[in-house]
Formats: sequence, C-alpha cells, structure tokens
Amino acid sequence: MKRALIFSDSHGRLENLLDVLKQYPDAVAVFFLGDVEGDADRLRRSTPYPVYMVRGNCDYSSDIPQELEIEFAGKKIVMAHGHRYLNYGGMDALKKWALMQGADIVMFGHTHIPFCEEEEGVTLLNPGSISKPRQEGHIPTYARMDVYESGEVHFEICQYKRKFKK
Repeated sequence: MKRALIFSDSHGRLENLLDVLKQYPDAVAVFFLGDVEGDADRLRRSTPYPVYMVRGNCDYSSDIPQELEIEFAGKKIVMAHGHRYLNYGGMDALKKWALMQGADIVMFGHTHIPFCEEEEGVTLLNPGSISKPRQEGHIPTYARMDVYESGEVHFEICQYKRKFKK
C-alpha cells in the first residue's frame, strides 16, 4: 500500500499541515492543491516525501505550475487549484478535463470545502482547507489516499484536531 496526504488552501499558515505530516510516517507523497502563499519552499523542506504542488489564485508571481499531471501508484492524477474550472463550468468542467486527460483522479482545492465523489470512473477530490475551512463546523480538513497493490484506492477526508500541550 502507498499512502499520500492531500492538502489545499493553507494561505500562509502551515502549522496544521506540518502537525499532520508528523502523524503519518508511513506516507510516501504529499499533494498540495494551491494557495500556499509563499510557503512552498518551507513545505518542501519540511518533508522527506515528494511534494506535488499546483499554484492557486492567491499564489501571486509564483513559478509553481497551474496544473500538474502525474502517475502515483499506477493511478493517473491531474491536479489544479480549480478556480479556473469551477468559475467557468463548475464540477462538470473539472470532470471533463480529467476525462480528456485519461485521469483516474482529479484533485482540486479553492472552495475550502471537502468533497470526494466518483463520476464516470473519475474520482473528484477536494481535501478542503487545512487552515481556513468554510464548511459547516469550520474544522480544518485534509485527505488521505491509500492505493493498494490490487489497484483499489481508498480516500478519507480527515478532520484536523489541534493537539494541546500540557
């Protein structure tokens, strides 16, 4: 099994994300879906895992790519922050883009609201925001992806709960 952690929309506040990384020593990759706001190098230095990252609408003058296409554990994944697709066609535009690329999974952020659904053989995944959540309850979220040797993929939207030191 290969495990990856998926984050989005930290908006210059990496503390929650860095705390989550410590909780998963078995992870082998990190996906970040935009709006890191100047913390890209800090994130890359904070983990031994490969970090696959796309630029968000708040990542001004960044050299991070707007879209990324990768293969992870035998699955084709396309990544975008999502604002360009969501503003001009919504989820259907993201799904169409993924289908045109022959992707198994499309990962996106921007809304700060977690979402995971499979449509027409494509999984659409938004991990929500690790630092500025907008869904009911406003609990920061991220996603965990486990890809098994059989090819089965399991996604879980996880809530981040801050641990207080005594």
